[in-house]
Amino acid sequence: QVQLAESGGGSVQTGGSRRLFCGVSGNIDSVGRMGWYRQVPGRQRELVATLSREGIDDVQDFAKGRFTISRNVAKNMLYLQMSSLKPEDTGVYYCAAQRWPSEIWIYWGQGTQVTVSS
Repeated sequence: QVQLAESGGGSVQTGGSRRLFCGVSGNIDSVGRMGWYRQVPGRQRELVATLSREGIDDVQDFAKGRFTISRNVAKNMLYLQMSSLKPEDTGVYYCAAQRWPSEIWIYWGQGTQVTVSS
């Protein structure tokens, strides 16, 4: 079993930056791809960015050039650095993980709220 715990959410003004953190614990060796999803008001949960087991990142178009996903393997941490934030980025951000080699997002954190004010 793997546990994910997000932190770093809060309020930020338009154009500002925020860094989200995801602590990973449990059976870490079983973790495959990790990623960040978000739930914005009135929309389905959507993928933001992923990072493969090999460290290859993939950022969705709406976040390219603004968001960066990274990790610190030694600290068992996943990060999402967000910049040039817009009000439409407001939502709950979730850390998620797959159990290698499956591609199913089986592990989820509780989410952290990000609010971007204009």
